[in-house]
Amino acid sequence: MKILLRFVLFLSGLCLLLCALFVFFGVSDQPDIAVGWKLTHDDVVRAQKILHEGAKTKPDDIGSIELTQPDLNLAANYLLNRYSKSAVNIELRSHVLRFTVTTTLPKNSFGEYLNISFRLGNDNPNELPTLTKFKAGKLLLPAKLAGFVIDTIIQNTSLKNYVILATRPIKTITIDPEKLSISYYSSMDTMIQARNFLTDGTENPDLDIYQKKLAEIIAQHNPNWRLSLADLLKPLFELALQRSTLENAIEENKLAIIAVNNYVNRKETKKFFSFPASNLTDQTRYPTFLYKRIDLAQHFIGSAAITASVNGQIAKVVGEEKELSDANGGSGFSFIDLAADKAGTKLGEIATSSPENARKIQQAMANIKDYSDFMPDPTDLPEHMNDAEFKQRYQSIDSLVYQALSNQIDARIAAIPLYHQD
Repeated sequence: MKILLRFVLFLSGLCLLLCALFVFFGVSDQPDIAVGWKLTHDDVVRAQKILHEGAKTKPDDIGSIELTQPDLNLAANYLLNRYSKSAVNIELRSHVLRFTVTTTLPKNSFGEYLNISFRLGNDNPNELPTLTKFKAGKLLLPAKLAGFVIDTIIQNTSLKNYVILATRPIKTITIDPEKLSISYYSSMDTMIQARNFLTDGTENPDLDIYQKKLAEIIAQHNPNWRLSLADLLKPLFELALQRSTLENAIEENKLAIIAVNNYVNRKETKKFFSFPASNLTDQTRYPTFLYKRIDLAQHFIGSAAITASVNGQIAKVVGEEKELSDANGGSGFSFIDLAADKAGTKLGEIATSSPENARKIQQAMANIKDYSDFMPDPTDLPEHMNDAEFKQRYQSIDSLVYQALSNQIDARIAAIPLYHQD
């Protein structure tokens, strides 16, 4: 036992020493590469297209992505600059990715910038690239020791969930001087886990403000009446309107939508992730309804949350694949549920499409009378179709007859005045 304790203490001390070296040598008053890269509108559009490319693959299919060196740098700088004034330069070599990263730090006595560089490589495409070189500033650290510290940090922080979701679907990675090629398998379970994780938002302290507002709404709710999804969305968008400027309107809309999703879809979300008690109301809970149905509220706000947090393509794929799964042994394929998915996706898209649209949708949602102002009545649409009946009537989701009904649903949603913000 003493030997084990000494070993644990040794590893802990080693981690602390390496972290100290990392800070001492990596932090500087001078950046290794210029930070604050200003992306043009075309850059942002291209970066989003690159990052959303994987969503085009349907669950249970093998997909592939090829990224050039400019693609990698554009996407990496887009992501990094969402969180801090930073810069990254990525170089492609045979079996090797070379990274140089500079990020701006909060005010401190050590320095304004953190400068690191590292290499990832693999000789076997069936294996994930591993750390082969690591430098903090000018200090070259042994790759195995640096990898051990980084892995320890990942395993003991929320970064673990991001790494699992990012790496689990990957089958092969091929690195050559021209491009990075990735093949992956995206299962339905992985997509649902990613949806629930990425729409959580519990790490943002401002989410508590919306959670507390939700708690007030629930505390005042008359239990003799159904809780409408409009009863949750209207006051939270009113709060977003009060808190927003053009600069932060999109982020406030995301928080409002995520807070409602965390409440409405809590049971589904908790299958994969647990949340601090302070972030979800633990008082008496009521099911939430749209057109007297709980499942419609769940579909609508779930799709709005994934669209606001990630993109509408994933929401569309998850919605259709869920219905196809239900047709094969579940509750049956439902165009009613699909309509709720589509309407929720539309709300999420407009609420985060531009600062101007974000403000407009806040104003519109703050003045809704009931849920018909954001969700058309879908109750006349077909549902409860098993696999055989669905194939007999609609063949597949690519058939003309299916697309005709899908377009009809889109037209109903487009006819709602609230969605005329673009």
